[in-house]
Amino acid sequence: MAAKITPNLDQMCVNTIRFLAADAVEKAQSGHAGTPMGAAPIAYVLWSRFLKHSPRQPDWVNRDRFILSSGHASMMLYALLHLTGYELSLAELKNFRQWGSLTPGHPEYRHTPGVEITTGPLGQGFANAVGIAMAEAHLAARYNMPGLPPIVDHHTYVLASDGDLMEGVASEAASLAGHLCLGRLICLYDDNHVTIEGFTALAFTEDRVARFQAYGWHVQRIADANDLQSVAAAIEAAQAVTDRPSLIAIQSTIGYGSPSKQGTSAAHSGALGVEDLLAAKKNLGWPVTEPFHVPIEVREHFQAAVEMGRKQVAEWQSRFDNYRENYPSEAAEFERIMRGELPPDWEDHLPTFEANTHGIATRKVNAPLINSLAPVISELMGGSADLAPSNITLIESSEDFAAGCYQGRNLRFGVREHAMGSIINGLAVHGGVLPYGATYFTFYDYMRPAVRLGAMMKLRIIYVFTHDSIAVGEDGPTHQPVEQLFGLRSVPNLTVIRPCDANEASEAWRLAILNSQGPTCLVLSRQNLPVLDRQTYAPAYGVQKGAYVLSEAEGGQPGLILIATGSEVHVALKAQSQLATMGLKTRVVSMPSWELFARQPQSYKDNVLPPDVKARLAIEAGSTLGWERWVGQEGAIIGLDRFGISAPYQKLLEELGFTGENVVKIALELVGKSY
Repeated sequence: MAAKITPNLDQMCVNTIRFLAADAVEKAQSGHAGTPMGAAPIAYVLWSRFLKHSPRQPDWVNRDRFILSSGHASMMLYALLHLTGYELSLAELKNFRQWGSLTPGHPEYRHTPGVEITTGPLGQGFANAVGIAMAEAHLAARYNMPGLPPIVDHHTYVLASDGDLMEGVASEAASLAGHLCLGRLICLYDDNHVTIEGFTALAFTEDRVARFQAYGWHVQRIADANDLQSVAAAIEAAQAVTDRPSLIAIQSTIGYGSPSKQGTSAAHSGALGVEDLLAAKKNLGWPVTEPFHVPIEVREHFQAAVEMGRKQVAEWQSRFDNYRENYPSEAAEFERIMRGELPPDWEDHLPTFEANTHGIATRKVNAPLINSLAPVISELMGGSADLAPSNITLIESSEDFAAGCYQGRNLRFGVREHAMGSIINGLAVHGGVLPYGATYFTFYDYMRPAVRLGAMMKLRIIYVFTHDSIAVGEDGPTHQPVEQLFGLRSVPNLTVIRPCDANEASEAWRLAILNSQGPTCLVLSRQNLPVLDRQTYAPAYGVQKGAYVLSEAEGGQPGLILIATGSEVHVALKAQSQLATMGLKTRVVSMPSWELFARQPQSYKDNVLPPDVKARLAIEAGSTLGWERWVGQEGAIIGLDRFGISAPYQKLLEELGFTGENVVKIALELVGKSY
């Protein structure tokens, strides 16, 4: 029989969370116990009285989502997961931050049961939560039907710290969330006035509540996190507000100290240390000789979540079965998208492009491709950071996703690249949405933290980066990407594709949609590129291998290999023709994706780049870093290790060496010949 809930039991539960976290940090001699000590009452109220979840079915589609934006407080989350019955043992809590444990230093998606998303870099989790709430609103608008109980009906809760709200990405996301009136998004702001350097008054004195009011949020203040009834009443009030997101600013007192290990920074660790930990336990009447103590009545109380979760899942399943009887096609589609499966015939709708010497900018492939696939892939949804006319990413058959029109699939992020990247991560994590986000390639830099986390989580996301090189032209070096390609290629789990023409771009989109092992970056040209005649050149499906022989040397075995990506492939083809007249047998390899090529068997790589052909010349209008991997010690690179300049793009390409004539010159030098 479960213990009767009393104020004393509530306090025991709060203290159990506190000291499980503190004991784990002390045992690991690493971590952050301060935030769990202060925020435990907030988390306890939410998890014990409001959070709809099922510990034995952690992926249940209609669960509430809990995002720990202050990921340094991970031990508080692990304590809650363990206590409420997730597959996370006490032994794992004792193994906090150790090799092979399920309890890493910051929460990691798909690593620990019950963790919704990888958090840690401050502000990211808050912005992720906005994306998750957007996905809930979108799916509810599409699939809930009048006269039937809703099948999409959950809240997104995010626990955020002072540091989270200082980060600019949170401000961008909060502004957009207020504009969109996301009523099922509730932020529990742990207002403890402390960061690593000291009190927040050092650098953070604005009125945060007034700021969120200005964003259009419903806001409340709670003077003491330990006042459980006030915290609960505030969450109830937030749930009742359905036309605005809610911020509850709850003042708490962070724990101080450091682990007993000498040399550990007290401020950075946020931990207690042996003496302070013992003093805290004595002060709260907690056993001092039994680390990781969990009172029986506390465990019984928390474990009620298991049976409650089963009942909630069963009730929802009954609701969904009724839904299926009334709307069988919608139910089948909902189940498909939540499983992350694609419709069987979607590839039949990919556009192909006729050979055309005038050409088409690869960014312009977005329009026919997105609008051919969107009616078939109903989960495809995305937008641009205020650059839709240039990125050409609108779904013409759909409305905008907006307050009162959540069924829309066109996302208007505004000039908010930081938030766009993080929101897209949230959309992907929620499920039921295949998101894309677009901007100019040089502004990828604003998105880098989110792209890195998306890659870390291996999310199915499509980043559309247009205006891919110095060929941006007159806008000048601020808008001309140089180092971005190498930066993206250095990110694990990220696939970067820079197609050379419209058919390679179409193939790149196909691969991006199929890629379930991480995000895909499509790097697309501003200027027109000829559409190659695939009767003359190799088929564009070679893109799936990352690199392929586009144009073979006359007569077979080449004496020189030209390797290029994107617009520079056409420069290589022009040089090949000139070199042929000089008697130099030249192969042109299109290499749109280093990552895809690197995954191929060695036999295929050797077939494309024969080891005995040492004369290799890479051509790419970007940083030369990394190309040594493909050209070898005896090869050469025509690249760009400087910033560009404002001028017409044709002049830039000529002056900086991206011409057939310059390729011929360097190629002849490479093979030891001269004009």
